[in-house]
Amino acid sequence: MKHFYNTLFLNNRFFYILGGIALLFVVGFFLPIFFEVSKVLLFIVVVLVLVDIFILYKTKDAITVNRYLPERLSNGDANKISMQLKNAYGFDAHISIIEEIPYQFQKRDFIFPLILANKEEKTIHYDLTPTERGVYLFGNINVYTSSPLQLATKKYVLGEEKELKCYPSFLKLREFDFRAFNNDAISYGTKKVRRIGHSLEFEQIKEYVSGDDIRSLNWKATAKRSQLMINQYVEEKSQPVYSIIDKGRAMQMHFHNLSLLDYAINATLAISNVVLRKQDKAGMLSFSTKLEDWVVAERRNSQMSLISEALHNIKTDFSESDFSTLYAVVKRKITQRSLLILYTNFETMDGLNRQLPYLRALAKNHLVLVVFFENTALEALTTTKSEDVLGVYDSIIAEKFMYEKKSIVKELRKYGIQSVLTKPENLTGDTINKYLELKSRGLF
Repeated sequence: MKHFYNTLFLNNRFFYILGGIALLFVVGFFLPIFFEVSKVLLFIVVVLVLVDIFILYKTKDAITVNRYLPERLSNGDANKISMQLKNAYGFDAHISIIEEIPYQFQKRDFIFPLILANKEEKTIHYDLTPTERGVYLFGNINVYTSSPLQLATKKYVLGEEKELKCYPSFLKLREFDFRAFNNDAISYGTKKVRRIGHSLEFEQIKEYVSGDDIRSLNWKATAKRSQLMINQYVEEKSQPVYSIIDKGRAMQMHFHNLSLLDYAINATLAISNVVLRKQDKAGMLSFSTKLEDWVVAERRNSQMSLISEALHNIKTDFSESDFSTLYAVVKRKITQRSLLILYTNFETMDGLNRQLPYLRALAKNHLVLVVFFENTALEALTTTKSEDVLGVYDSIIAEKFMYEKKSIVKELRKYGIQSVLTKPENLTGDTINKYLELKSRGLF
């Protein structure tokens, strides 16, 4: 906590009293006794103000505040901020705290009124939920302090300016901890994914026990040992998984204060964490008119830090995304068959058909998963009862667009391209579910 300076103000209560005395002076022109009373009251008020100022300034640095900020902010999440206050005055202090929070929150009346007892320490907490990545500047803490007389106010300007970077939603990573996966099913939320068959990565030959899959019997080993022996397989690991983020203008639509681009960025961080926990290799890249923010798929201790830093810097250029460039670079740089999770948005079949040749070309060498978004605003239109012709027209148009979204899913499936059509707020969970399903089926 750093103390900058303090300033004196006179409270509203003082001016109200002064106004009342002024009225008495006016009445005193007609009734002289009130003139004398007014002079006495004015003298008493002046003395009380001087006493109030004296007790406020008698104790140096009587109010102290320590602000505790996280090392970084998590985008789209409630970030906890704490302030610890201490009153060194010998009386109960009436305090109003005005916190200079970053301009991105657009709040200039962030006020905490409270009464701090004699020698009391108190900690107050509040949450801030950023909706965009970037640098957030916390300013000073302005503390307005009055004595029980509340005639004068001493202003303390405390605290230090501090910049915090806002990163993609790292606070939600713990929600996607899949260390407890069993061998039969993988669950996330309310969805169960049945494991079909087994993988082809050989681990060892072991003796057959009741319950083992007899299709995996190793007849050569059985003949040598004169007892049933079976091949044991483990889940295939170290498969490259790339999250590809479209940062063109189609991803700038906002839902619940976050853009589709930010939803995709938050999902990429979460899915990368899950991929690494599943012993696969996580990587990412973004594209619009060119490919940027490339992180090669690896499985190393620093991989999450590299991905987080790359995601923090992603910004849109509001251009039409060039899928031909994406195909050309991926074909040249990603030579091993990989899972490509493409976060984009198609509103119409025409929009899909322009990019479908490149998606089909990618699908020849990789498993492509296209993740795009339901328009929840349109869904609300279809469920709202129409009261006029214009409302009916809007509802029909909304239903047409929603039907086209479902048609896009069918068109992609026809060419062997996997897809996830999801609401923005369900993006992370639905994408992780799909990844686990594809992995359990041994499709990559």
